[in-house]
Amino acid sequence: MMGISQALHSLGPSALPSSTSSSTHPVTSLVDEDTAIGDVTMATADPFEVRMRFSSQLQHLNASTTSAQKAAQYAMKYKDMDEDLHSCILEQLEKTSMNTRANIMYFLEHLLEMASKERNNDYVRMMQRDILRVVDAVCPEDGSGAANVKVVRKVLQGLMNKSILLEQTVAEIEACLKERDISADVGFSSPVNGDDTSRPRNGNGTATANRLDKRQIEQRIEEDRERHKRMRESMWAVPGNIEDEAMKLWEETSELGEDDHILGAEEWEEFQREMEASKCHHLRARDAASAAAAANGALPH
Repeated sequence: MMGISQALHSLGPSALPSSTSSSTHPVTSLVDEDTAIGDVTMATADPFEVRMRFSSQLQHLNASTTSAQKAAQYAMKYKDMDEDLHSCILEQLEKTSMNTRANIMYFLEHLLEMASKERNNDYVRMMQRDILRVVDAVCPEDGSGAANVKVVRKVLQGLMNKSILLEQTVAEIEACLKERDISADVGFSSPVNGDDTSRPRNGNGTATANRLDKRQIEQRIEEDRERHKRMRESMWAVPGNIEDEAMKLWEETSELGEDDHILGAEEWEEFQREMEASKCHHLRARDAASAAAAANGALPH
């Protein structure tokens, strides 16, 4: 009797089950599909995750330019979610501390300047639409954001100089800021002897709220000191190329006019008087002898 193995061998490969050779293809296809799905997930960022990371960056902004530029670059990276990120900015402006709101205000200048250079008008358009809401959040009417008035003015002036905001818009906002520009110490002071009635009041007679604690005051002082330091550094910064520096001086120099000639003559006369007053007695004696000899018509020996 023929054995089972011999019978199968005589029938050939067709008698063997085909699942052994073909079963690897479905498994391979499933692996390929999972890999493709993973690649798509990595390529498409999760809007919720983008929003959470952006919110975290806004909450941790400080006085350094690096933090503001990093957050602005992140917003430009996900500019396809600009509406969601814009709403995130407004949300953080209305829920964070006054110090953080000031930092976000400085960040907005970096973001809008970057968006304007890259011709991304969506961020600019939405901020132009909601600029009053931003100002109200950074400088509330209750006077709690009085210390941020100078910050708002500086940023608005910078945006106007960059042609991002209209001059008329800035003028209208300035009219509102004048009413809120009370003493900056209002937001930093604390009630005397715990008496709430001693709190300064704004123009409407309502007591100011949301006062800063000691830690926030120290943080604000340190951040303002850092900003002033950077401002002084930028004032002294000159181009690395001597030709660029020369062109910068040429562009900043006004045309020569009649007033310049008059000013030059006055400065020359003042210089001569100072030189005459600073002469020693030997030179004065020599000049006196020369003058006397010239008056007598003879030169001194």
